[in-house]
Amino acid sequence: MPKMKTLRGAAKRFKKSKNGIKRGSAFRSHILTKKSQKRKRFLRGSHVVDKADVKAVNLMIQS
Repeated sequence: MPKMKTLRGAAKRFKKSKNGIKRGSAFRSHILTKKSQKRKRFLRGSHVVDKADVKAVNLMIQS
């Protein structure tokens, strides 16, 4: 049986860390004028993938 390949799009979006899998925030690329400063500030940092999605992301990044 052949090896499973890493999904390259997922490899660019997710990184393994001690606390779980890090991810960036959506809704940060355009139409920023109507979003409040507080909302944009929260979107700036990295976040951890939710527990429900960890299994699927692990399969995508093969780790």
